[in-house]
Amino acid sequence: MDLRFLKTLHLVAQVGSMAQAARQLEISPAAVVHQLKALEKDVGAKLIVRSGRSVTPTDAGYRLLNSTRRPLAQLEEARVTVHGSAMTGELRLGSINSALHSLLPDILARYAADFPDVQLHVHANVSPTLFQQLQEDVIDLAICQHPPFELPKTFHWIQLREEPLTVLVHNDLAQHPIEDLLRTQPFIRYDRKLAGGRQADSYLRNRGIAVHDTCELDSLLAIALMIHQRQGVSLVPRFESLLIAGLQITPLALPDAPVARSFGLLWKIASPKGALIAALPRYARPDHD
Repeated sequence: MDLRFLKTLHLVAQVGSMAQAARQLEISPAAVVHQLKALEKDVGAKLIVRSGRSVTPTDAGYRLLNSTRRPLAQLEEARVTVHGSAMTGELRLGSINSALHSLLPDILARYAADFPDVQLHVHANVSPTLFQQLQEDVIDLAICQHPPFELPKTFHWIQLREEPLTVLVHNDLAQHPIEDLLRTQPFIRYDRKLAGGRQADSYLRNRGIAVHDTCELDSLLAIALMIHQRQGVSLVPRFESLLIAGLQITPLALPDAPVARSFGLLWKIASPKGALIAALPRYARPDHD
């Protein structure tokens, strides 16, 4: 069984697309198909099936993925051990969307400039999924919200930023009373499957504020764009990004805001990529030079 082909299978299963996997591996989609077919011939079973525009593992594919995830991680550990403390190798980073659209691009640019031999692979997901992927060694570290429970002692956490809950409005509405805006303007709701959306929903319920929902989205960037277009107001964690710098939007601070949402870096303490991981936090500091 070719280990390169096995790694390709894991990447395809992770991103759900052979074309995207090909781009990350810097090979052609035809080469990805060839590798997967060779792997299927080797194990004697169908491993991947198409589902709409994406691909998903078959039952046999999932069994192979589960049985080889840890051995592949151990091989990577051995490779890093051979290199010793050299800043080289692959670093797999998971990130929540709000970090991906705000502080992460600058962090990655600085990190890559100092450590050009480190291959960075980044994908977005929600915090609970990122924590699960860390446990299963699918990723090496995550920028995510702190889990709503005490972390196992095998994990390390560094807080990067706090984002208080704010009312996001078009500039033209910035002088109006906050509660009036929430009660009278069309309301663009932050997805309640996410912690920030649940916090916003709890705030409204606890204060008896009835809103006029127009839609529910899991993207802070999309919400900001809709407010810029005067489609309503929203209640979201405050976030900063170059992508919204030119928009006509204003975050209004709540006078009785709940505890601010925080997110940071999370990883396993015993990771063999400790040196690669430990270098990341300092690049999140505004005064980094």
